[in-house]
Amino acid sequence: MIEIDGSYLEGGGQILRTATALATIFKNPCRIFNIRKGRKEPGLKTQHLLALKALCNLCNGKLEGDKIGSLEI
Repeated sequence: MIEIDGSYLEGGGQILRTATALATIFKNPCRIFNIRKGRKEPGLKTQHLLALKALCNLCNGKLEGDKIGSLEI
């Protein structure tokens, strides 16, 4: 399992989207923590959650922590 600190660099949603897309392509589970930690409103926003659910449905994956404001998936 790959573990990624979501607050790395600018700490936005791009690291979340890229990491989960690559995890889907390579069929490798990942854990992302500190999602958008440095932002004014940290955690998952609606657009991040919808992208994650779409990826999960695409590959029949498993998603935990899938709620607005979650800091970890």
